[in-house]
Amino acid sequence: MFRTALLLAALGLGTTASAQEFKTYTTNEPFEDVVFAVESAILSGGLVIDHVSRTGAMLERTRADLGSDKVLFLAADVYEFCSASVSRQVMEADPLNFNFCPYAIRIYEQPETAGTVTVSHQVYTGTMAPVATMLEGIVKDALGLD
Repeated sequence: MFRTALLLAALGLGTTASAQEFKTYTTNEPFEDVVFAVESAILSGGLVIDHVSRTGAMLERTRADLGSDKVLFLAADVYEFCSASVSRQVMEADPLNFNFCPYAIRIYEQPETAGTVTVSHQVYTGTMAPVATMLEGIVKDALGLD
């Protein structure tokens, strides 16, 4: 039985993927300015950016090699970071909240909406609500929202 469950899990047959909910914000500011503002808001909160994924550049760089002519993003970056205090708070409430760390803010611009930059982050509730508050604060600070 255990081997069957392990095999199904390894093949991805034992579980189903679920959609994640994201909160999005849009702005007409240039992509580079939004990136700078988000980076600044993260750093001014005393946080360290652990990783920046240049997802849009990777997709564009590999587009032709994969036989596609569709441009998905004009630019798309993902900023990953963690907060010692917020992480401790949510993980003391439930140690399995470890699965959500690091937290991410996504910034992207799509060809069909050129000139509009979207900033998004995952929606968290329950014991993860403090993370939601932190992410919303960072994005609102970056975009100059109240």
